[in-house]
Amino acid sequence: MSSARPGLFQRLARLQAERAENALLRRRRIVEQRDHVLVDSGGRRLLNFASNDYLGLADHLDVVCAMQEAAARHGVGSTAAHMVCGHHREHAKLEEEVADWLGYERALLFGSGYLANLGVLQSLLGEGDVCVQDKLNHASLLDAARLSGCELKRYPHGDYEGALRQLKARSDVTAMIATDGVFSMDGDLAPLQALALLARAENSLLYVDDAHGAGVLGHDGRGSAAHVGLGPREVPLTLVTLGKALGGYGALVAGRGELIEGIQQGARSYLFATALPPALAAASRAALRIARRDSWRRLKLAALIARFRRGAQQLGLPLMESVTPIQPLLVGGNAATVAAGAALEDRGLLVGAIRPPSVPDGRARLRVVLTCAHSEQQVDRLLDALGAVLPLHAGSAPALRAGD
Repeated sequence: MSSARPGLFQRLARLQAERAENALLRRRRIVEQRDHVLVDSGGRRLLNFASNDYLGLADHLDVVCAMQEAAARHGVGSTAAHMVCGHHREHAKLEEEVADWLGYERALLFGSGYLANLGVLQSLLGEGDVCVQDKLNHASLLDAARLSGCELKRYPHGDYEGALRQLKARSDVTAMIATDGVFSMDGDLAPLQALALLARAENSLLYVDDAHGAGVLGHDGRGSAAHVGLGPREVPLTLVTLGKALGGYGALVAGRGELIEGIQQGARSYLFATALPPALAAASRAALRIARRDSWRRLKLAALIARFRRGAQQLGLPLMESVTPIQPLLVGGNAATVAAGAALEDRGLLVGAIRPPSVPDGRARLRVVLTCAHSEQQVDRLLDALGAVLPLHAGSAPALRAGD
């Protein structure tokens, strides 16, 4: 007589019902056309405040032309993994240029930031080691630690003293401190100066995922470490993505030569994945040149961030602390956040309604994202809409002052 097994389809149906009940269902949006900060979706033209294209490079003519020319010359696919025959001259040049930009010995190109984080931790850490992470780190860092087989220890958000306690509890093993540079849902910065001192004192490696800082912060757009006066000596290993400020797709890990070589030889997500199309690498090289040349893009973005924050504070909106293009407005309840997002869309504005598991329970928020492609008038239009919409939907949010 066979035993009764739990049914997979019944489980999926139950989870789907639970998500619907808790306003946690996610629906993909089809974008029919994109024109800089305007998108056509669902029969509407929306002003987009949900994109991570911080420097407005995703549809820059020079970047598009670089991709088209490289595709015409080299074809579409790379045809193989990097270590077989897929490592193209465009890939090699991109790695060299990113290493030069950030001041590191070497850089290694991955298919995505998620794959890069999986590869870094899996290749550098193993059973018996420890990885100490901020509780609000990106999911890829948390998953990477679990994949590596090391012990994952987490400290309260931004609490470097908590990180120290976790390290001292395992002072006899190889250790890494891994943190976001800019936290993707809060927009705030990690305490990198304190973490760098801590890593040096505790003989551990500091690894910074700077997906949302590179291109935006610091001298020459070198990221969150440069923003607070740190360099390769203090941060021996860092990650930059190509799909945010540089407007493309993929990611690179930059660091000391022996670290990069160890990752290249041991990262399964590098060894067993087809390399990015050479044309994408060519487009990213063009975007990097523009990002380094056009410092006005960062200056304009900083001015728009300041304008938005001043307006939000004047309106008494539930603004969280952030000096980056990510400007969250805490609503609290899932259903209220979805309703606020829908009300903004009715007014022609696209703003992300962020709910668990992307954020902790009770911390749902509207994630406003600013880019240098926005105008002052468009930012003011957003503020007017938020001032009208949020008082109607934020009744369940915790009491916050602007800037808390």
